[in-house]
Amino acid sequence: MKQIITLETLYEKIDLGENVDIEFKSARGGLPKSLWETLSAFANTVGGYIILGVNELRDGSFEIGSLGNPKGALKTFWDTHNNPQKLSTPICYEDDISLISIDNAAVMMIHVPETTRTQRPVYLNGNPYAGTYKRNFEGDYRCSKTEVKQMLRDASNDAQDFDIVEGFGLDDIDRETLQAYRNRFRSRLADHPYLALDDKAFLKQLGAYRRDRKSGAEGLTTAGLLMFGKESSIMEAYPHFHLDYREKLTDNPDERWSYRITQDGTWECNLHNFYFRVYNRLIQDVEVPFALDHEGVRIGETHVHEAIREVLANMLVHADHKATKSNVIIKERESMLFTNPGRLRITIAQLYEGGVSDPRNPNVQKMFQFLGLGDKAGSGFLKILRAWKEQEWFRPLVYEKYDSELTVVMLPMLSMVPEHINEDLLSIIGDEYHHTDELQRLILILAHQFSTTSNSEVGIYSTKHPREIGDELKQMVKKGWLVSEGSGRGMRYRLKRRDGIENLSGGQAEELGGQAGGQAENSGGQAGGQALQNPEITLHESYILQALAQENKSAKALRTLQDSSVNISGAFKERLTQLLEKGLIAFTIPDKPKSPNQRYRITEIGRALLKEKV
Repeated sequence: MKQIITLETLYEKIDLGENVDIEFKSARGGLPKSLWETLSAFANTVGGYIILGVNELRDGSFEIGSLGNPKGALKTFWDTHNNPQKLSTPICYEDDISLISIDNAAVMMIHVPETTRTQRPVYLNGNPYAGTYKRNFEGDYRCSKTEVKQMLRDASNDAQDFDIVEGFGLDDIDRETLQAYRNRFRSRLADHPYLALDDKAFLKQLGAYRRDRKSGAEGLTTAGLLMFGKESSIMEAYPHFHLDYREKLTDNPDERWSYRITQDGTWECNLHNFYFRVYNRLIQDVEVPFALDHEGVRIGETHVHEAIREVLANMLVHADHKATKSNVIIKERESMLFTNPGRLRITIAQLYEGGVSDPRNPNVQKMFQFLGLGDKAGSGFLKILRAWKEQEWFRPLVYEKYDSELTVVMLPMLSMVPEHINEDLLSIIGDEYHHTDELQRLILILAHQFSTTSNSEVGIYSTKHPREIGDELKQMVKKGWLVSEGSGRGMRYRLKRRDGIENLSGGQAEELGGQAGGQAENSGGQAGGQALQNPEITLHESYILQALAQENKSAKALRTLQDSSVNISGAFKERLTQLLEKGLIAFTIPDKPKSPNQRYRITEIGRALLKEKV
C-alpha cells in the first residue's frame, strides 16, 4: 500500500527516534552507501522509513539538518533503485519517496514497503549471499548463507515437500507408523478406494512416494519421509530436523520441565507419531468438556479441542523442516506456545482475516486432512479465534522473529473477564450485557478495570480502526452504558452506574470502584478532562516518571529505559499518551507538540503520585 508522507509524520518519526523500522542519515555528502544496505534490511524484514537529512545529537535525540542538492539526490536514488545490477528488484513506488521542505532545509523521506515471500531476498550488487541484509533492532546485518537459502526456498511456488529424497525408498518407512495411519484413515473413510491399494500405491496417492517422469528417478518424497519415516532415516536426510514438546507445570525452580517428548531413541520420531503423542498431552487439563473417539478425532469435541488440533497440525504443515531451527511446543499452566522454523507465507492480517492458505508443505497437509486434521480453506485460524472468544480468554497472538526466521503462536488460557467482573457489569448494564459484541465488551471491561478509558486505550487491545471505536463509544453513551468526560483527544469514558454516582464531579471524591472526580493539571496545553484522584500506574510508567523527576527528557531518551522489544509506534507511545492524559507528565513546548526539540516533564500531580507509589 502506498504511503502518504506528511510533515507531521516526519516530526513523529524524529520524535520517536531510531528503531527497528526507522533509520536516520545525515546525507550531507549525498546518498550514503549504507542507504542501500538499510533498504535491503527493511525490505527483508518488516519495511520501514529511511529519513535523509536528519542529524543525531549528543543526547541521542535528533534534529533536522539539511540534505545537499535534494533534487539531485532524488534522481540518484531512482537511478540506483531501478538498476538491477545494484538492487535485485525495485520495491518502492513514486509515492513512497518525498522531499519535504522545512524553512531553509530539506529532507528526503523514503518509505520501504515490506516485501512478499516471492520478492525476498532483496539483495545488492547481484550477489544474494554477500548482499542480503536484515534488520535487528537498531542495526542492519548481513544475512548468513543459511538465512538466504531459507528465503530462496520460500520465494519459489513449488511445494517444499514434493521433491524426491535421493537414495531413500520404502525401506526407510516405519511400518508401524504407516499401519497406524492406515487404521486411522480406514476409521474415518471406511469406503475410500485408496484402502484397497498396496503400501507403495497408497503412498503414491498421498504424495509420499513418486517417480520423476523426466529423470526416471523414484523414491520417497520429503513429505513421505517426514510423515512416515524412521527417525534415523529422517536425520540422515535432514540433520537439523528436531521436534520438541515440553511441559512446564511445576513451580520448582530446579526442574526445567515436568514432562518432555523429543527424539530420545525410545520411539520413531516422525510427524505422524509426534502429532498424536503431543495432542493427547496438550488436551490434558484443558478445563472444557469434550468427547473424542478412540482416535482422538471429532466426536462431540469442543471448539477449544478443535482449535488445539488446528494449531498443532498447522505448525507441522507450515514449518520449514529443512531449516536449522527446531519445532518447539511449550505447555504451561495458563498458556501454550508453538514455535516453528520459517516465516509466514501470508501476512499476519491475512491470517487473522482468514480465507487465504499458502502451505509450505501441501502434501503433508493433504495427509493430515485425510485424517480430518488441518484446514485447507484458510479458516483454521478463525476457528482458533472463535474458540478463544467463546471462552473469553485473551486473544491468540501470532508474531514472527525476523532475525531467526521463526513463527510463534501464543495461546493464552487466561480469562479476560473474571466472574466478579461479569457479575458487576451485568448489574450495571442489565440483560443487554449478554448480547454485547467483542468491541462493546472490551470497552466495558476496560472502563470497569481502569475506572475510565479512551479511544486510544481501547485501540491497544482491538484491531478496529479508531473511527470505528469512536463511533461505538458514542453509541454506548447514547445507550446509557457510558458517561463521556472532557473533549477532543482528552475525551474519556466511564461506566454509568445505576445508583446515580456518575453525576459526582469536581472535588467530590468517588470511593466506589476507585473513581474520583478531581481535576487533572491542565499544564502543557493538555486536554483537561477529569483525572483519577489516585490513578493507577504500571511499572513501566513508574520508570518514566522516575526518569522525568530527575530531568526533562525526549521520547528517544525515555525509550532507552524500556525493554528493547517494545514497539515504539505502539505500546511505548501509548504509555506516554496515557501519562499525558492522566496529567502526570506534560510537554515542555505545549504549543508545538511535534517539535523536534520537544521534551517531557513531570507535573506536580506526577511528583505527588510518584512519592506515594514508589
